[in-house]
Amino acid sequence: MKSIITNRQRSLLPFGLLVASVLALSGCNQKQEERQMPPPAVSVISVPQEAVGSYKEYVARTEAVNTVELRARVEGFLTQREFIEGQTVEKDQLLFEIDPKPYIANLKKAQADLSSAKAELNKSKKDLQRSKDLYKKGHISQADLDTQTSQEAQAEASVQAAEAQLDTAKLNLGYTEIKAPFKGQIGRAKYSVGNLVAPSSEPLATLTSIDPIYVNFQVDEKQVISHLQESAGGSIPEEQQFEMRLRLPNGSDYNQSGIFNFADTHVDETTGTLTLRAEFPNPQGIIVPGLYVSLIMESKDKTEHPIIPQSAVQENQSGRFVLMVGADNSVETRQVELGRRIGPMWVVNTGLKAGEKIIVEGLQKVRPGVKVTPSIVTIDPETGGIKAQPQPGQQQSSQANKQG
Repeated sequence: MKSIITNRQRSLLPFGLLVASVLALSGCNQKQEERQMPPPAVSVISVPQEAVGSYKEYVARTEAVNTVELRARVEGFLTQREFIEGQTVEKDQLLFEIDPKPYIANLKKAQADLSSAKAELNKSKKDLQRSKDLYKKGHISQADLDTQTSQEAQAEASVQAAEAQLDTAKLNLGYTEIKAPFKGQIGRAKYSVGNLVAPSSEPLATLTSIDPIYVNFQVDEKQVISHLQESAGGSIPEEQQFEMRLRLPNGSDYNQSGIFNFADTHVDETTGTLTLRAEFPNPQGIIVPGLYVSLIMESKDKTEHPIIPQSAVQENQSGRFVLMVGADNSVETRQVELGRRIGPMWVVNTGLKAGEKIIVEGLQKVRPGVKVTPSIVTIDPETGGIKAQPQPGQQQSSQANKQG
């Protein structure tokens, strides 16, 4: 069957050939431009390594070592409040004063009663001595001597009672001053100056110690058994011990290390965990009781592992991977197995070696098999970002300042 070409189609043939020629030439030019484009520039790092120990992390809660409710031990009107709520007070600092006048009067009366009792005792002793002399001469009977002896004993008991009353009066007068039993932070005062308080009143305020601070956490019973088996009932060798650190609720690392303080005597039947406690110094009062924190335990026995920034890690169906640059500057994919995080850095368990080069900037411009122009940079381990490189002029200026 012969194709029928209309006059209109014949007139369009030259135009179609022209378009085809232009497209063919355009494709050739594009391929030529691609061949002539330089390799994309990327930033790479030489993978560093760091000594890392075995690592465990627990959810923990902080607790004050000492907490006390300050209460009135005698009745009276508050006359002083010598602190600012929420601030740190020192040991033995005066916090509250209850009107001491009634207790000063009681003290003076007790002193007077004691003096009177001692005078009566002194008289009774002299009377008893005279009675003994008269009894020997036969001037008084045995009953009279017994009566005098009893009176002397009663006078002695009266002195002891008066001394006890004096001690009580001194104690009560001392209780009019409520002092801090230890250094710590004091909370809100529940009574103002002028209020009547008594031993039955609510606590005047609460004092909480802040340095050191306890950190309580729970360990699974399997870990407890493993620990007991490893230690065989004795102490753990030094190389198997752990360093204790904290990560605070805002994600920052606490700058003080802790020590193991206490282990409970039994496993909780409902949770299957054993409660442990660590102690951390808290000189600046950064940690307050009741915080949820992360307790990090790392063994003192450490091995070298590669560490890389988290921004360099990608993930696909096969798992996590990084793009690395080989000896011929070609990009290749390397699957990695990652361990713990150290700030913005990730510990690599397997897949990379120290000194190998991975891409940290320009990942979106490359793919496996493409050649690149690598530029070596340095990662700031505190931020995980690339450290700024000083310009040549800045380097000269810095050196001149040092020489000057």
